[in-house]
Amino acid sequence: MNVEWKNIFRGLLMGTSDAVPGVSGGTIAVILGIYDRLIEAINGILSREWKKHLGFLIPLGVGVVAALVTMSHVIEWLFAHYPNQTYFFFIGLIIGVLPYLFHKADVKSNFQVGHYMLLVIAALLVASLAFFKEPSGGALLDTTKTGVLVTLFFSGFIASMAMIVPGISGSMLLLIMGTYETIFNAIGEFNLLVIGIFGIGVVIGIVSCTKIIRYFLTNHHAHTFAVIIGLVIGSVAVIFPGFEREVGMSILSIVTFALGLVAAVSLGKIEYK
Repeated sequence: MNVEWKNIFRGLLMGTSDAVPGVSGGTIAVILGIYDRLIEAINGILSREWKKHLGFLIPLGVGVVAALVTMSHVIEWLFAHYPNQTYFFFIGLIIGVLPYLFHKADVKSNFQVGHYMLLVIAALLVASLAFFKEPSGGALLDTTKTGVLVTLFFSGFIASMAMIVPGISGSMLLLIMGTYETIFNAIGEFNLLVIGIFGIGVVIGIVSCTKIIRYFLTNHHAHTFAVIIGLVIGSVAVIFPGFEREVGMSILSIVTFALGLVAAVSLGKIEYK
C-alpha cells in the first residue's frame, strides 16, 4: 500500500475547518486541489484498487481526527479573543480559491445561462443559512437518553454530507440542529459512546453523498461545478462577521483576510502542479 503521508497535513487543514461553524471541509479540499480525488477515493474503497484508495484516505483521516481533537482548543481560543479576524482569514481562503474553480470549470467555454442560474441559486441557498446563525451551540444534551443518541446519529449523517460538499458547513448545520456543543464536548472528553454513534452517522453520510457527487461530476460536470462555485460564494455571506468600530482590530481583520488569500493562492500553486 502506497501511503501518501502528506495527506496528514491536508487532513489537519480539513479537520480544523470542519470545527469552524460556517467553513466547509469540502471547500478546503477544493483549495488543496484534492476534491475530485477525495470523492474518487471514498467511492473506490470497495473496488479492486482499494489499497491505493486507503493509502490516500487513511493519512487524511488521521489528520482530520487529530485536528478535531487538538485544534478545537486553539479555535476556541481564537474565537474567544479574535472572532472577526479568524472569520476574515477563512473568508480570504474561500475567495482565494474562486479563480481556480472558474479555471477548472472552464467557465468561458462551458457556462451558459442555465449554469449561471444554478450558480446564483446555490449561492443564495447557502447564504440564507446566515439567518440561522447562533452565538453558541446551545446547552449540552442528555446523552443517556435513547432519543438524544438517535438525534446525534442523524446529526452525523446530515452534517457529514454537508462537510463533503464545498460551501456548506457541517458545523453550522450542527449548530442549527442544536448538537454542536454536545458533540465537540464529547470529542474533548473522549466520550466513546457519543463519538461512536455520531461517527457511524458521519461515515454513512459521507459514503452516500460521495456516490451522488461522483455521478454528477462524471455526467454533469459543468452543472456540478456551477453549483459548487455558487455554494462556495454563498458561504462567504454565512461566515461574514461584519466590521468592528475599533480601527486597530479592523486593520487586523484586513491583515488576516490577506493572509488567508495568500495562503489559498500559495496552496494552489503547490497542489495544482
